[in-house]
Amino acid sequence: MWIFLLLIIGVILLISLRQVNQFERGVTFTMGRYSGMVNAGWRIVLPIFQSMTKVDLRIKAVEVPPQDAITKDNVSAKITAVIYYKVVDAMKSVIEVEHVHWAVLQLAQTTMRNVVGEVTLDELLSQRQQISSRIEELVEAATGEWGIQVTAVELKDINLPPDMVRTIAKQAEAERERRAVIINSEGEVAAAENLSKAAAMLSAAPGALHLRTLNSINDISSDASNTVVFAVPLEVLKAIEGFKKGM
Repeated sequence: MWIFLLLIIGVILLISLRQVNQFERGVTFTMGRYSGMVNAGWRIVLPIFQSMTKVDLRIKAVEVPPQDAITKDNVSAKITAVIYYKVVDAMKSVIEVEHVHWAVLQLAQTTMRNVVGEVTLDELLSQRQQISSRIEELVEAATGEWGIQVTAVELKDINLPPDMVRTIAKQAEAERERRAVIINSEGEVAAAENLSKAAAMLSAAPGALHLRTLNSINDISSDASNTVVFAVPLEVLKAIEGFKKGM
């Protein structure tokens, strides 16, 4: 008889035994009412009278499925994001919301579409970090009552229609051409200023232009394979003609 009773007690203990891992917390209910939190280790949960729900406290990285969104300037885009969050209050995550992880994912999708609709395409492409921070702020404000802490939200990918991609490429090419023209014109202005200064210096010194001419002739005379037509000032020709007549 005693052996039979001990056997029944042993079976009940085995059935009642629950293991809570280090990264988990247990939320216990006694006859349907919340009765407390259970930390890591082996715990006894009485069958029929008690139940326990284990909650994972580790950070979760969840990829938000691609969402079709329209920006403020009416450009459609397909956006993918990753949200990082963790449970900080196991009791609230069990009592306040059903299927908390699914609820966080749905909230992240809706919030991402709403935030993208508030910015233009240029802002979406150039201010991804600010937009991610805005999504994180809104999601965390809503999930705080669920015992959830959002640690980060990152926009993973932004896909645009092919026509818009070609338009952006043309815009970027036009911008590069504009910069090239501006740089080239600035170089011409600088060259003109330097030439003007050089001309003023040569005209101010008597014979400086002739010396410059002779120096240029000396520079190009080293290559005999080229035929060079050189403009000689009229004064030099007259001086040479007068020298010949004097001989």
